[in-house]
Order: sequence, then C-alpha cells, then structure tokens
Amino acid sequence: MRCMSSLPAPLVSVLDLAGVVPVVVVEDLGDAVPLARALVAGGLPAIEVTLRTPVALEAIRAVADAVPGAVVGAGTLVSPAQVSDAVAAGARFLVSPGWTDVLLESMRASGVPFLPGVSTASEVVALLERGVSEMKFFPAEAAGGTAYLKSLAGPLPQARFCPTGGIGPANAPEYLALPNVGCVGGSWMLPADAIAARDWERVETLARQAAALSAGATCR
Repeated sequence: MRCMSSLPAPLVSVLDLAGVVPVVVVEDLGDAVPLARALVAGGLPAIEVTLRTPVALEAIRAVADAVPGAVVGAGTLVSPAQVSDAVAAGARFLVSPGWTDVLLESMRASGVPFLPGVSTASEVVALLERGVSEMKFFPAEAAGGTAYLKSLAGPLPQARFCPTGGIGPANAPEYLALPNVGCVGGSWMLPADAIAARDWERVETLARQAAALSAGATCR
C-alpha cells in the first residue's frame, strides 16, 4: 500500500498516512488518550474520532495535546459549525459521510485535508468538477464494495478513495489492493468488550494486526 515514513507537517493527504484508519466513537472522555496511545503503538497513527458523542470534541483535543504520535481527525461532519469546532479542537483532517456545496466549502476553507463522502459515480464527478480528487466511499459494502470501486477506476482514474462501512480484516486486503484506494477506515480493532474492559493491550495487538494488512504491499 503506502511506504510508511515520518508523518508530514503540515499534513497534505489523509490517504497517504496509513493503510488503515481507525474510526473511533469515544463514549468516555477518559478512554480517549489511552485508546489513542494503543492505536499509535500498534502502528495506526491516523485516528478518526467521530462526532457522534457529547465528548467527541474534547476527546480530539485530549488526543491532540497528549499523544504526539497521533494524527487525530474528526469524522461524521455534517455542518460548517462542526468543521470549525473540530479544527479548533485540534483535528488535523476532516471526514464527512456525504457532502453539500456549503459543507464542502467549509471543509476547503478550514485549511486541513478533508474527505467528503460519496457513494455514486455522479457524486464523484461532481467533486472532481470542484477540484476534489480524494474522497470517502461510504457505506462501502452497502454501496457496491470492491466491485463498484473497480468499475469507477476505468472512467475516473483520478479519483482516490478511503472506503468505510462494513470493512474488517477479512475484506480490507481486497480494498487495499485496488489502485484507486489509498486507505480503508474501520473499527474492528476496537471491539466493544475491549473498550469496556479498558484492555488497551488487546487494542494495540489488534491495531498491529490491522497495520500489517498493508505493510507488505508495494509502495507507490
């Protein structure tokens, strides 16, 4: 997949950080830092914290302040206000499940890399018209999976994707093998029972296994 090297500063592309991006839902603010440390120790530095809980912004701030090896971003963005709040909290990249022109311009104006969500060819073409070539493909499995992304690669080779939704260790390598996929997003390395037990050693082990899925692929 990607050659892992020192993380860029300023960050230019989300897709080139790591082959796998953990998608994290933080329910307890106290879990944010140890969870992020476990992911980074396991080789997954790019961490998407979804704005689905009341503590999400504080979790982003805590990870940005206390885990220097992490590149923390914000996910599930659906409004310009969330974009501003996420960047103010320390998010270094932004991810949305879909996009509108208003949301897109807000993310573009934020000054940090962003991945607007798409699930159809028309949405991809619309983003390419607006100068955006890196996107989130969501919900990946429900929207057609690897077969759909293969079909897009022919007519739209300039578009690159981070598929998310229904991806786990069994099918992640199939996605990562596609030429138009830069990384995949998922939460399989964060099982609910491990989080509930605060078993950060298990999270680190699962993160290491996830990082290995793309480690042997050819760098490009």
